[in-house]
Amino acid sequence: MSLFDWFADRRKEQSVVKVAQEPEEGDGLWSKCPECGQVVYRKDLLANASVCSNCGHHHRINSAERIALIADEGSFEAIDEALAPTDPLGFKDRRAYADRLRETQSGTGLRDGVITGMCRVVGIPMALAVMDFRFMGGSMGSVVGEKLTRLVEQATAKRLPLLIVCASGGARMQEGMLSLMQMAKISGALERHRQAGVLYMPLLTHPTTGGVTASFAMLGDLILAEPKALIGFAGRRVIEQTLREKLPDNFQTAEYLQDHGFVDTIVPRTQLKSTLANLMKLHGCLQGSAAV
Repeated sequence: MSLFDWFADRRKEQSVVKVAQEPEEGDGLWSKCPECGQVVYRKDLLANASVCSNCGHHHRINSAERIALIADEGSFEAIDEALAPTDPLGFKDRRAYADRLRETQSGTGLRDGVITGMCRVVGIPMALAVMDFRFMGGSMGSVVGEKLTRLVEQATAKRLPLLIVCASGGARMQEGMLSLMQMAKISGALERHRQAGVLYMPLLTHPTTGGVTASFAMLGDLILAEPKALIGFAGRRVIEQTLREKLPDNFQTAEYLQDHGFVDTIVPRTQLKSTLANLMKLHGCLQGSAAV
């Protein structure tokens, strides 16, 4: 079960996934930073990649906004858009899984929790996948796994660098073992990508947890993260109860993981595009080196 669904069904408990508690950005002219409380003109916030100019807090953004920040204008071409989830187990908890899917698809305009495609970043061809936390907490079901695997295989065949933007509560409980199988399937494709000597970079955003962290989020040649992103496998409370120890206040943050060697570098969103371009150039990825 994804962390998003587990905690959403237990509203009286405090969620470990902070982003699930943040209010949706409205259509008004002003936006208030949940970190420092500064009120800013919404147009200025968007112009700064939805990063607070006062405290550097990274506001939640959706997959379309993130693609616009990463890819050169007009260069992104989505693939496998027709893939859509089914209900293979006929799963039902408080509500039927089929009903959850229909409601989420209607509310987000997405078929499932990831968008995949080819793009250019400062002219350099790149394969790109962006998970969207709005779709059932970015949980990884069969379609998410299949789309990611197909993208990795295409990137390997075309010898394109690959970026996966992770934002997930973990595997999707409603698909049972089928969702857990995606961990091995994607990891196998990434191993073939590695053996081909092609660059793979995951970008860990807030939050990246569960089976996503336990698979493709930690298999990169370079592991990038956004500032203060929540990154982990199990929830803080579960770990503390298991270890019977009090964990550090910054435990499971991007900064903590960088200090302990799990994250290579923390990249502010405003510097992401230029950083990606520089990293790809250092790894021999040249402008116009392959057809997208």
